[in-house]
Amino acid sequence: MTPWKDGQDGQDGAKRTVHGLLVKVLTHRREDRGMTLEPFAARCVRQGEVHELVTTDHAETAAGARIDRVGFLGFVEIGCAGVIDRGDEVWADGRRIGTVLGFDACHFPNHYNILIRTPEPVTGPQLRLAPETPVRFRQQVPAGRAPGGG
Repeated sequence: MTPWKDGQDGQDGAKRTVHGLLVKVLTHRREDRGMTLEPFAARCVRQGEVHELVTTDHAETAAGARIDRVGFLGFVEIGCAGVIDRGDEVWADGRRIGTVLGFDACHFPNHYNILIRTPEPVTGPQLRLAPETPVRFRQQVPAGRAPGGG
């Protein structure tokens, strides 16, 4: 993968906030999941697609990195097409959950696992999530730069 000139994997332009609603809450954790980080720092999502939200305390972003320690939050239906980038903030019901670490495609084309970096893996019930909980993927804006569409 060729890095962008600013070293941010292409995350240099303003963009809209991707939003959706939780359609299913997941309750389990794994210490040996064996997900594999995709080599892409961004994925386009379409309105109506459903993707899985997975928390992890792993920090490695290299392509092929193994992700074992995970907590499953649930499935989100995308409410508007857009781009989800590594580093985007993930918000649920107005609370910041963590930041996008990357993507695992073991179930694609059915859905992506959107990996969310958190201090420790957490599950949907631990965050008191419920069906219809609003979810947002918001661009993290570096200090001194204007935010993108929201």
